[in-house]
Amino acid sequence: MADMPDRSDSLDGPGRPDSRGGAHTEAEIRSQPALWRRAAESAPGLAAVLPRPGERVAVVGCGTSWFVAQAYAALRETAGRGETDAFAASEVPQGRSYDRLLALTRSGTTTEVLDVLGRARGAVPTVAITADPATPVMTAADELVVLDYADERSVVQTRFATTQLVLLRAHLGEDVANAIADAERALAEPLPEPAVRAEQFTFLGRGWTVGLAHEAALKMRESARAWTESYPAMEYRHGPISITGPGRVAWMLGEPPAGLAAQVDGVGGTMITSSLDPLADLVRVQRLAVELARAQGADPDRPRNLTRSVILDAS
Repeated sequence: MADMPDRSDSLDGPGRPDSRGGAHTEAEIRSQPALWRRAAESAPGLAAVLPRPGERVAVVGCGTSWFVAQAYAALRETAGRGETDAFAASEVPQGRSYDRLLALTRSGTTTEVLDVLGRARGAVPTVAITADPATPVMTAADELVVLDYADERSVVQTRFATTQLVLLRAHLGEDVANAIADAERALAEPLPEPAVRAEQFTFLGRGWTVGLAHEAALKMRESARAWTESYPAMEYRHGPISITGPGRVAWMLGEPPAGLAAQVDGVGGTMITSSLDPLADLVRVQRLAVELARAQGADPDRPRNLTRSVILDAS
């Protein structure tokens, strides 16, 4: 059995919960560099469980997990490890042939993910990455990776999503040491002032960071109820740039296309870029979401209309 989650980072002193809204989310955001190191160290021991080189792989998830699936699929194909498709678990097409199905589910209880695993049983090998070792996914998948040390008290995912992506990047052979160091910088440096003051955000990505852009926008909507959009960076020019203007931010995760910053500036918007690893830059967005939520009196630990897992009523 893997180690159980360490909940001590959610307390403001021994045994005393932090009274501020978003205390759990903030603590979970802060814990990411240490968890990323642990995940990277564990990657070599999971070579026989995670997708093998050359396999044709489908990756499924819901919400944040779907966006992580998108990022991993792009990284895996770029690394030459094999064709990789990412699907929302509710939208997996019928009749396609795969060598392995990878399911991403923090809770291990999400209805759509369990349905996909049930349909795949006996037809294709399946593996799931989860945070909870006492949930239905433990018997629904053929093989398991349990990251219970990265589980979260907050409804909104932060550290579990990023920790599993670090694990998958390390499994693909990446040296993630710089990403971990950048995450520490992302936690220490001040947030971009234009973002703190902005009224609207558009997150942009290229390649594997398109999934991160979608996740950044989701974090801002979930935690801060902010007006956010997300697009592949080149697609942003084909219509969405019309939303940009004074008081509005285009935040690029990764290297922007040539000339894009000048276009944003030309219509009065502000473009935010960073030399940080894009996953570490996502940590800055997580911090921003907490800050903006608190500024409006919202509690990031208890986002409106959301629960930790979506479990559909079969009736």
